[in-house]
Amino acid sequence: MGTEKAFLDFEGHLLIDHMIGIAKSVAEQMRIVGPKAKFSAFGQIATDIYTERGPLGGIHAALEISRTEFNLMLAVDMPFIEPKFLTYLLKQAQHSEALVTVPHVGGGYQPLCACYRKEFEAIAEQALAAGRNKIDALFTPEITRVIDEAEFAKLGFPASVFQNLNTKEDYEQAKGSGA
Repeated sequence: MGTEKAFLDFEGHLLIDHMIGIAKSVAEQMRIVGPKAKFSAFGQIATDIYTERGPLGGIHAALEISRTEFNLMLAVDMPFIEPKFLTYLLKQAQHSEALVTVPHVGGGYQPLCACYRKEFEAIAEQALAAGRNKIDALFTPEITRVIDEAEFAKLGFPASVFQNLNTKEDYEQAKGSGA
């Protein structure tokens, strides 16, 4: 995108403030994964232990400092996610033995809108230590509760709630659409 997504204006607020509001509507505690210099003014920080390793590195960093069993991961660039869905996601995680509860919509997993049990930290650590950064490969049936498209559709949410702001075009479209 060429600029820090977290600091984009979205509906009159910084995108990071918008996402913090969503996170706080469903979670008791919140941490931000990223550099302290950029984000410490917005809350407590989790710093990547395995740097430049993508989403798995960030998830690992968050789980490493977490003291709770259930941990919601939420990307800063997913502004259309609805608290009602996150509440459902968390309830599904709590009623499952799975280590990960993750939506699979639009042909792919949504690992940055998922709930991870603290125990997933060991799995992430093992993968990262072995140089494996792909998180989808870790979502094995034995440890994963998938919220598939049929279940998602039954809930009445459009797949566009997972719309990411990865490019300037995505951002311009999102500003005009309200999803």
